[in-house]
Amino acid sequence: MEYMKTNELRQKFLDFFASKDHLKLPSFPLIPKDDNSLLLINSGMAPMKKYFTGEVTPPRTRVTTCQKCIRTPDIERVGVTARHITYFEMLGNFSFGDYFKNEATAWAWEFCTEVLEMPKDKLWISIYENDDETFEIWTKKIGVDPSHIVRLGKEDNFWEHGEGPCGPCSELYFDRGESYSCGSPTCTVGCDCDRYVEFWNLVFTQFNNDGKGNYSTLTKTNIDTGMGLERLACIMQGVDNVFLIDTMQNIMRHIGKVAGVRYGDNPKSDTSLRIITDHIRSTTMMIADGIMPSNEGRGYVLRRLLRRAARHGKLLGVNSPFLFEVCDTVIDENKDIYPVLSEKCEYIKMIIKVEEENFAKTIDQGLILLHDFISKANGKTLTGEDAFKLYDTYGFPLDLTKEILAEKSMTVDEGRFKELLESQKERARSARQSTHFDAWKLDSTTEKAVPPTIFSGYESLQSRSKVIRIFNNKKEPIKQAAAGENVLLVLDKTPCYAQSGGQVGDIGTLRSDGCQAKILDTTKNAGGVFFHKVKILSGSLSSQDVVSVEVDENFRQAVTRNHSAAHLLQAALRKVFGNHVQQAGQLVSEKIVRFDFTHFSALSPKDISAVENLVNKQILSAINCEIKEMSIDQAKKIGAMALFGEKYGEKVRVVQFDDFSVELCGGTHVSNSGQIGLFKIISENSVASGVRRIEAVTGQNLLELLNEKSETIALCSSILQAQNISELPSVCSRLMKTLKEKDGIIEKLNTNEARAQANALLEDTYEIANTKIIAKKLEDTSAEKLKAICDIIKGKLADFVLLLVAVDADKAVAAACVGSDALKKGFNAGDIVKKIVAFTGGKGGGKADFAMAGIKEIGKIDLALSKIPEVLKGSVK
Repeated sequence: MEYMKTNELRQKFLDFFASKDHLKLPSFPLIPKDDNSLLLINSGMAPMKKYFTGEVTPPRTRVTTCQKCIRTPDIERVGVTARHITYFEMLGNFSFGDYFKNEATAWAWEFCTEVLEMPKDKLWISIYENDDETFEIWTKKIGVDPSHIVRLGKEDNFWEHGEGPCGPCSELYFDRGESYSCGSPTCTVGCDCDRYVEFWNLVFTQFNNDGKGNYSTLTKTNIDTGMGLERLACIMQGVDNVFLIDTMQNIMRHIGKVAGVRYGDNPKSDTSLRIITDHIRSTTMMIADGIMPSNEGRGYVLRRLLRRAARHGKLLGVNSPFLFEVCDTVIDENKDIYPVLSEKCEYIKMIIKVEEENFAKTIDQGLILLHDFISKANGKTLTGEDAFKLYDTYGFPLDLTKEILAEKSMTVDEGRFKELLESQKERARSARQSTHFDAWKLDSTTEKAVPPTIFSGYESLQSRSKVIRIFNNKKEPIKQAAAGENVLLVLDKTPCYAQSGGQVGDIGTLRSDGCQAKILDTTKNAGGVFFHKVKILSGSLSSQDVVSVEVDENFRQAVTRNHSAAHLLQAALRKVFGNHVQQAGQLVSEKIVRFDFTHFSALSPKDISAVENLVNKQILSAINCEIKEMSIDQAKKIGAMALFGEKYGEKVRVVQFDDFSVELCGGTHVSNSGQIGLFKIISENSVASGVRRIEAVTGQNLLELLNEKSETIALCSSILQAQNISELPSVCSRLMKTLKEKDGIIEKLNTNEARAQANALLEDTYEIANTKIIAKKLEDTSAEKLKAICDIIKGKLADFVLLLVAVDADKAVAAACVGSDALKKGFNAGDIVKKIVAFTGGKGGGKADFAMAGIKEIGKIDLALSKIPEVLKGSVK
């Protein structure tokens, strides 16, 4: 058995199974597609679940992959142990109703013993305790020594997740020798010690569990295997843990060079080196697949990993951003198998650098505050409120706070933290209008049996179609729908574009001899089945009816103009700002272009003008739009832009406007850029850290916008009595000048009035503890005038307490002011005003020398004022 590098092992595995007629698929993105059950892809088979269930037809019945995976349940243990990692690669070979146990076991043994040349006497096999068939295959057909086969129970060697396909497993182990043993005489496969390393799991999916413990044999059996690349590399490189394999060590050496430390010299710095090495691998891969740092979902996982790595950089003495530089080594180690890393190198590094810089701005302040909280907690439990303040104000993920607390044997009130976090989310949900497209889809079980729909909408806006299925608003299949009902239709073919890639679904009409209906929306599932949300206007519609379908042409053209404009916009943004600009989401409707993109500062009016001019130049140049289907490799060669996280097949659709914009896209587009008309940006703002949003209009929508603005300008001209629109600026200028002059006069009058009121108040005082007390209710007095009176009196006296209540219409506010000498006697404005307004049901407080508070019940002001002597006497030292 010879030493093999990690990248060599990966390639040997894929080439071996390609020689066995397996289709070599690239890794699926880490963002699950059409699967809400997972936050991130966490196993080799996870992105292929629908191939196994039959919902989606696989590209071939035999497939092999090296799948990028992220698992974070044990993140606190990553780095602390030498085993746990968050990012790993899973090698696998899969059969969808093709070969089964005989081939899977034979090929696994062949790869291990002949390709990798592992000594046969070092290999051990585990099987499910009742799986005699697999025992016979291993011993009699493969020739494995029966003494090297161990039977294990259901927990270890039977794969199932509740109801659905399941089956026994067979695992391959490598014996590292007695020096790694726990020393127990019963030490064998399955022991928790480090001697027997499980490195390959063969899953034989041959049964169906009905959820009640009853198992039936599947008509088509499947194979699903998984072998951790990093674990295999440990075996082939003769090292004790994954952090010692070649690719990991190259990254770790880069970190050590930056920090001035070396792995193995100090247990504490070793932990930090392991954490940073693991986390920079994970974050680089996540960003390459389109994940952005955020405070929710997978974006939170990314931010949590980056900030944990950054903190451990500080523990190593690195006080400036450095992870974005280490990212170069991660990319170099993986760019051959994952070319997207080289393509997105600039973008990935910029995201990491910005996140590091943002965290660096707050981490020192946050750490000071955390240590202050710790000292007040008396070494026990940090309150949920304190943890939430660290999270909300200083960007400390809860896990980072917990990790720091654990170092001091402390805990945090997670329950209260989660309550506060949920309250914040609820406020955010209430404050914003949903921008998500409301796609009315069926559950996967109902969709499964429906055949894919033929889409004819690129060539024509009309079709004669057959109704395949009808579902009611409860998503139940029905045979007929009558006038007034809203139903969901599946047709054998359709000209209606289904919502995809940010483009909304088509609307239109549907007719048959006995029915007229309106198409309100069109969506589709992962299997290519189109669903038409339809309102029956008259007559009735039955399954198998032949209908005429017609797309709303004006709607389609408006959407198409906006979609093509979005392509031109992305190209313009990249030309103006650089290649770090990437699409981060879009909505293309009949009304608007909403385009989210990665950028790290607001666009100035000059920037917006530059982008608009560039887009409009392409529109006015009347460039033909060429749409071609080609291989993904051909598309990359001509520089086609692809969406982050999107999985493309062997054939892709390329939309090209000359050499200005080349993108992979399945949407509908104009045939010539001139059909867009004109393009206008109407807003630009931030939607997340490092993500900006542009909203723009084209065509008829732009004309409507111009008409609306013209009407507004004309109305303003009329109100301001400008003779014509050209005079409007000078009229506005004169008006502002006049208003400014009047404001000055008003301010002077108010100041004089405040001074007069202050002087009058000084004539009506009494004393407590040799301090002048002024307490009055002032009618028709604003809060601003109240502040002015306090400032005037503060300039005249040092030993005084002033408490004023200003009533203005139906509102009232109280202000307390304490002079410098009175402060020394124990008087506190914040405490005084808080106690006084409490008599009116109000709340408030403030600083020791000045404070204001709202009054709830105006009718109780006199009561409150009468309590002033009592409150003040209780304040004196």
